[in-house]
Amino acid sequence: MKRLMAGILLLSLIVCCTACGGNHESSNNTEKTEDSPSSELSSGEKGDQNTESTTDSFVPSKEYDNIYPQHEPYGTGVGAMPGRVVWAHDPDSVEWDGNGYWWETDHFDEARILSMVNDSIASLGGKDNAKEGWAVLFTARNASHGKSGGYAAGQKIAIKANINGSAVYDDDTSGETKMSYTNPVLLKALLTSIVEEAGVAPEDITVYDVSRLFPDYMVKMCTEGELRGVRFVDRDTGVADESAPIVWSHEFSGAVNYLPTCVTEATYLINLANLKGHSYGITLCGKNHFGSFINGNTMRPPEGANLHQWLTRNEMGIYSPLVDLMANADLGGKTVLYMLDALICAPSEGASITGNNSRWQQAPFNGDYTSSVFVSQDPVAIDSVGADFLMNEPTVTENNGALRGDPTVENYLHEAGLVGNAPSGTIYTDSQGHIVTNLGVHEHWCNSTEKLYSQNLGKDEGIEFISIMK
Repeated sequence: MKRLMAGILLLSLIVCCTACGGNHESSNNTEKTEDSPSSELSSGEKGDQNTESTTDSFVPSKEYDNIYPQHEPYGTGVGAMPGRVVWAHDPDSVEWDGNGYWWETDHFDEARILSMVNDSIASLGGKDNAKEGWAVLFTARNASHGKSGGYAAGQKIAIKANINGSAVYDDDTSGETKMSYTNPVLLKALLTSIVEEAGVAPEDITVYDVSRLFPDYMVKMCTEGELRGVRFVDRDTGVADESAPIVWSHEFSGAVNYLPTCVTEATYLINLANLKGHSYGITLCGKNHFGSFINGNTMRPPEGANLHQWLTRNEMGIYSPLVDLMANADLGGKTVLYMLDALICAPSEGASITGNNSRWQQAPFNGDYTSSVFVSQDPVAIDSVGADFLMNEPTVTENNGALRGDPTVENYLHEAGLVGNAPSGTIYTDSQGHIVTNLGVHEHWCNSTEKLYSQNLGKDEGIEFISIMK
């Protein structure tokens, strides 16, 4: 936290006031608080030092270089700090030589990962510590629904993990696969933060993915000690709430899909997704909810729902079921936090993760693992940032032909950013009959070097990208 506070003090001295045409973001080492604009802190500076910068403005030095078309922000930012996305990066949090399975827990420094989680929550809420940060996030989520106050004891929280790579075609719960799924150490860190800092009782927390089976070792490590009482719900134990069918905003054939009771009974939801490529392009917080419903196809409910047709057409301006899931009153409507697991990133959901295909080339990774966590209360903003990182990472695009050179993978972000007047003409609802007019803000960074977004450059609207560098 000392290192975070040093960044906060430094950032308050910088004013970013020049836009670069429409899509902006600041990466490398920026940190920003509720009352301070963005600045840069070199990775060589120590947290206890308070080296002041004399820069009073920032002009991007590179031209726009993204494959995604450049445009002004679409939509309006949401959250306690509207449009804010926080990125924590600690290269010492991951130590893997590429041998064995990527997920083996001795590859990860649990204390450093917990520190990244807590520092991110504090920054996302514009506060000095995670306890105050969580309080702000719960209060902001309630205020957006016309309610006052924050978290109340006894309220239930459902955490949607992404266990896509575990027990894909069978009932194997060993977790012994090289395919990707939620990092077990990050999940434990998130649960620890919720219990220790947010004050939530373990028995009021459910981790779920009703399309897969959780690895036994993950369940064990996340239900011991102070986490005893945390519940896991999978495809074998998920119960459909038949009073809560998903109502899609576009008519198409497919099985009726029901939300699980662990979701409908929860007051809040946390969307813990992966930053990774997909055989259809990208998979982030939007697609994470493909594991949030139940139908007759137990092992592959999205196929039973006939959803993949909308992800494979390589077109812009078409309906997206991902937007319906973002807008759903019991899914996006209940979400208090969106998080991207970016500790070790896979080029695709079906790829075997190796040391070579998960070491990223772009700065600040420079041939190392991503070792990162991203958080936001804006579902459109966090996926926009994730889309920029993935599309501009050679290690990903070289190993993922579906993403390489194909900007149409962001169709759902255009639909979500412009949801009140969607390019497809779809009238999106919350699955309960209410038309949705805003879900968050979508844009792209000004270039892949400076990684600046609109708020970082002094504009009132757009994404605000905050970096915490260890």
